[in-house]
Amino acid sequence: MNQPLTSLLLVGVLTAATPVAHAQKASPETAAVQQTVTAFFDGMRRGDSTMVRRTLAPGAVFHGFGGKPGQPPKLEIESINGFLKAVGTPHAEVWDERVQFEHTLVDANLASVWAPYEFYLGSKFSHCGYDSFQLVKLADGWKIAHIIDTRRKEKCK
Repeated sequence: MNQPLTSLLLVGVLTAATPVAHAQKASPETAAVQQTVTAFFDGMRRGDSTMVRRTLAPGAVFHGFGGKPGQPPKLEIESINGFLKAVGTPHAEVWDERVQFEHTLVDANLASVWAPYEFYLGSKFSHCGYDSFQLVKLADGWKIAHIIDTRRKEKCK
C-alpha cells in the first residue's frame, strides 16, 4: 500500500473510533446520577424501602402512563408512600426492573435520564417500557424528583 493511502486510512479509523471512546466514558456527574437510579432499583430488588426512600427528593412525584389494550392511555399519579410500603412488604417474587441508560443529560443541578426497561417478577417477564427520571442535586447528592414511565406487554426488545 502506498504511504498517503495508508495515512488516510489510519486517520479515518482513528477519527471514527474517537466518538465511540468518548461516548463510553461518562462524566462523574453522569455516573453519580446513574448511581442514584441504580440504587433506587437495587433497593426495590432487595425489598428495602429505606434504601429506595434515600434516593428520593422531598416532594418527589411518581406518574404511570399506560392503559389496558383497546383503551386510550391515561396518566396516573402513584402514591410514593404506597409504593414504598409495597416495596418493603415481603413478597414471594423479587421485583426486578432491568434498566438501560439510553440518555443521561446533566445541567448544573438538574438531570434527566431516559431508560428503557424490562420488569420481571422473579424470573418471569411482566412488562416493559421506558422510565423517565428527573433528578436534582441537593446538599446530600442527586435525588429523584420525578419518575414517569410507560408500561406494556408487547413490542418489548
